[in-house]
Amino acid sequence: MLVHRLRWPRDASHAQPLARDPDLGKRHGPRMGKRSRKRIEGGAAAAGAGTTRAERDAARQARVRGAKEAPVRTETRRRRAGRPSPDERPPPLWGSFPLTELIILAGLVLMGWGFLQGVGDEGNSKIAAGLAVASIAGLELSVREHVTGFRSHTTLLAGAVAIAAIVVTGFVIAVQTLGVLLITGLLVFAGSFYALRELFKRKSGGLSFR
Repeated sequence: MLVHRLRWPRDASHAQPLARDPDLGKRHGPRMGKRSRKRIEGGAAAAGAGTTRAERDAARQARVRGAKEAPVRTETRRRRAGRPSPDERPPPLWGSFPLTELIILAGLVLMGWGFLQGVGDEGNSKIAAGLAVASIAGLELSVREHVTGFRSHTTLLAGAVAIAAIVVTGFVIAVQTLGVLLITGLLVFAGSFYALRELFKRKSGGLSFR
């Protein structure tokens, strides 16, 4: 039996060239050395770093401008919505003296005193007096805000006027008929409501409620 041994040629020049695919470059694109890729990537990184720094500076300046303009925009939006800030609340006639707060405190003390005394004429009288005193303090604040156009309290003030009219009609004029008292209260409430709303419109620049 003959055994044929296959041997690779020792000299590379005798080796047959490998077949080359003509579409290889089209599929994979042109080959690039490592040094070329590093140079291109380094240049792109340097250009990106410069652009990023400029963008960071621009963004920082925009944030500073936005922080300065934010209060102005907020105040403008609030004024457009017709909602004044608490700092614009009209001051009382007595200045910075906390008279309203002291009156409310006195009313609370009277109500607490009446509750401690229990059920009886004296206890009920103190509770009623405390409610009246605290209501007067709240009514003063409502009147002050309404007549200056700061905030509308038309229904509350009209109801207070109607109750006062019923009390005067029943106790001063001595009218005991319930129907007459109710009609009086409704008429006074309607007239007061219209007058108070018109007053608030004049003071607030045309707004009927806010």
